Amino acid sequence: MIGFYNYSVILTYISLISSVFGMTQAIHGRFKIAVFCLALSGLCDMFDGKIARSMKNRTEDEKSFGIQIDSLCDVVCFGVFPAMICYLLGVRGPVGLVIIALYCVNSVIRLAYFNVMEMKGALVSEEGEKYYKGLPITSMAVVLPLVFMIQFFVSDFVFVICLHLALLVVGTLFVVNFRFKKPKNSTLAVLVAVVAAALCIMLLRTRYRIEFRHGWPWLPWLRKL
Repeated sequence: MIGFYNYSVILTYISLISSVFGMTQAIHGRFKIAVFCLALSGLCDMFDGKIARSMKNRTEDEKSFGIQIDSLCDVVCFGVFPAMICYLLGVRGPVGLVIIALYCVNSVIRLAYFNVMEMKGALVSEEGEKYYKGLPITSMAVVLPLVFMIQFFVSDFVFVICLHLALLVVGTLFVVNFRFKKPKNSTLAVLVAVVAAALCIMLLRTRYRIEFRHGWPWLPWLRKL
C-alpha cells in the first residue's frame, strides 16, 4: 500500500473524518452537530503538528507527506466544510455564491503558498520565531462557532448577513500579506476555552432551522431520509 503509516498523521485523519461526518449532518439540517464537528477538526489540527514533531526519527519523505496530507485535509475541513455550512444556512444568491467561491479559492491559494514557504523554511523570523503569512485557514474553526453562537440574540436575517461577512473577511485575510505570529500554548488554551464556551451556548440556546423551499429538486429525496 502506498503512503506512510505512523502516529504522526492520526489526528489529521480524525480531523478529516470529523468534517466529513459534519457534512452529512449539515445536509440534514443538524447544524449544531456540524459546527461541533468543525470545532473538533480545528482542535485536532491544533495539535497534529506537535504530535508529528514529537516523532524524531521521521524521514524527509515522511515529513513532506505529513505536510501534504495536512493541507489536503485542511482543504476539506476548513475550506469546503465551512462554505457548505454557510450555504445551507442561507449564504446564497449571486452575492453569496461569489463570496463562497472567493473563500474557497483563497483557502486553496493560502494552503499552497504555505506549503511552498514551509518547505523552503521561509516562515521563520530573524529571531527564530515561526510565523504565518496571512490568516491561518483553521481560523474558521474559531470564527464560525462564535458567529453561530450569536444566532440566539439576533434575527435570522442579521445572522445570515453575519455569515456572509465572516466568509468574506476571513477568506480575504487568507491571502492578505501580513505576518501572523504563531500562537503560543497559552494563547491556544484561551482559544480552546472561548470556542468551548461558544459551543456550550450554541448547543443550549440556538434554535436555527433550515428553510426548505418548494421546488428544490432534491427535496422529495431528502424527506424520505
